[in-house]
Amino acid sequence: MSLTYSNMLPLGTKIPSFNLPNVLTGNNFSSDSLSSDSGKIIMFICNHCPYVIHYHDEIINLFDEYSKKNLEFVAISSNDVENYAQDSPENMKILFNDLGLTIPYLYDETQEIAKNYMAECTPEFYLFDNNDLLIYRGRLDDSSPGNGRPITGENLRSAIENFLSGNPIDKYQNPSMGCNIKWK
Repeated sequence: MSLTYSNMLPLGTKIPSFNLPNVLTGNNFSSDSLSSDSGKIIMFICNHCPYVIHYHDEIINLFDEYSKKNLEFVAISSNDVENYAQDSPENMKILFNDLGLTIPYLYDETQEIAKNYMAECTPEFYLFDNNDLLIYRGRLDDSSPGNGRPITGENLRSAIENFLSGNPIDKYQNPSMGCNIKWK
């Protein structure tokens, strides 16, 4: 595991488009499928990263809480599955079924979408507003495996709450940290 920090796609960036296979349904899911009436959370995750595993329960909590408040969620895995078979589409589907998550879990085989988002690590979180403009990118909170800090989702939750209430979102945002994306 190589500790890596996110690159921080510039705020105000229009949502980079994607059209990728959803491992849960077998159908492609496109950024054009996202509603123009809601905020969107795009997560770059994978199955095997201990930083992502550390956040499984909080990701479920976020989805349960904020999908009811008109936020859409999408997860994308871009890892090289030839060298990291645990991140294969079949295993991605098994994991989300085991977690009870129904959000689209997309497989970025070419890794082009990760590059378009400037994603470098798992997990990385991106919040886009109703106009598909980036308003938050970075970490969920300051916890990580073994550091003893509680998982609160404080950083992402603050951005979401400010967005939902129409308040400004702090422009000072901390990069996410985790395992590097496993590039081909």
